[in-house]
Amino acid sequence: MNNFIYDLSTKIYFGKGQIENLPTEIKKHGTKVLFLYGKNSIKKIGLYDEAIKLLNENNIEFVELAGVDPNPRLSTVKEGSRLCRENNLDFILAIGGGSTIDCAKAIAVDVFYEGDTWDDLYKFGKIDTIKKVLPVGSILTLAATGSEMNRNTVISNEETEEKYGLGCDLLKPKFSILDPEYTFTVNEHHSMAGCSDILSHLMEQYLRPDINCDVSDRMNEGVMKVVLDNAPKIKKNPNDYIARANIMWASSMALAGFQFMSGKKFGAFPVHSLGHELSSLYDMTHGITLALVTPSWMRFNMKKAPQYIPMFARFARNVFGVLESDDEKAASKGIEELEAFYKKIGMPKNMKDAGVEEDKLEYLASQATEFGDIGTMTSINKDEALEIYKMAW
Repeated sequence: MNNFIYDLSTKIYFGKGQIENLPTEIKKHGTKVLFLYGKNSIKKIGLYDEAIKLLNENNIEFVELAGVDPNPRLSTVKEGSRLCRENNLDFILAIGGGSTIDCAKAIAVDVFYEGDTWDDLYKFGKIDTIKKVLPVGSILTLAATGSEMNRNTVISNEETEEKYGLGCDLLKPKFSILDPEYTFTVNEHHSMAGCSDILSHLMEQYLRPDINCDVSDRMNEGVMKVVLDNAPKIKKNPNDYIARANIMWASSMALAGFQFMSGKKFGAFPVHSLGHELSSLYDMTHGITLALVTPSWMRFNMKKAPQYIPMFARFARNVFGVLESDDEKAASKGIEELEAFYKKIGMPKNMKDAGVEEDKLEYLASQATEFGDIGTMTSINKDEALEIYKMAW
């Protein structure tokens, strides 16, 4: 195992009624709040009124910014940072899913950053130039990205049709409230896409050319099984509290400090790089894009780097229960089982069915490799990214 540092500093309130802790936690970090949320979902479930009541009763001033998109826009980030500066706000409360929390983190950076946040940070990764951010807290309403408990944010630039992320320890939320009941009304499409997202986070930490990280990998296998077991239960009964609770905690655990990469060499998530381009061009739900490209990415790696076939076979056996003794056959069967799971939870069969035009594949490949080759087990150049997209199409 490689050396690593593990620092999980976000305070979690998990379970029913934990919103009662909201005022106390906010007051530890700020007095004037940017209240950030998406569209109307938090109003429909009564969460908006509940939060407003607690803020007012505890004399916490706030300014609202509504309408965060599922793939949060740079323009929204700029509007949020403007509101923070003009109103001297010192805390950001994000209520929603990963998109809203990501947007809050991006605003937290933009408020104080003196350069061009898009070029400096998102495109070219000059993270060491971030010196100060506003503190962020969250109330989670969609289990998917793990943003409620990690250091990452992903933003789309609608003008350039680009989507990039950044990671910085300063962006870890100070606290997050996770009440599974707030996810009951999330529609099937987004609930299942969220489960796909969680599974991808786990797989991209698991399928790496590192050995002797048994603790991380065995825990990871367990959480992957939790997703496989509970996603169909939510699809069948959206109000299944136990299933919702397990998926919500799996979402947070999947990217909580990247603990399932502890001891492994850190690197980018290539499936996410491929998927982000679909989101940028088609505004496609993130979890859907991951389901579309993951099986093809796996098959590509098996072909280009057959030395890692035993790793894929281990995934098939330990996560899906494949009994095949031959590694290559077991690995292939595992990919088939993964595709069957995606079908079971309603993911599109392929990129064509999802509305992607074939003549856009080369552009997608070019964008995915704009800053060089991507990959972990193998290095994927533009032509190879195109091959993966064609397989997925």
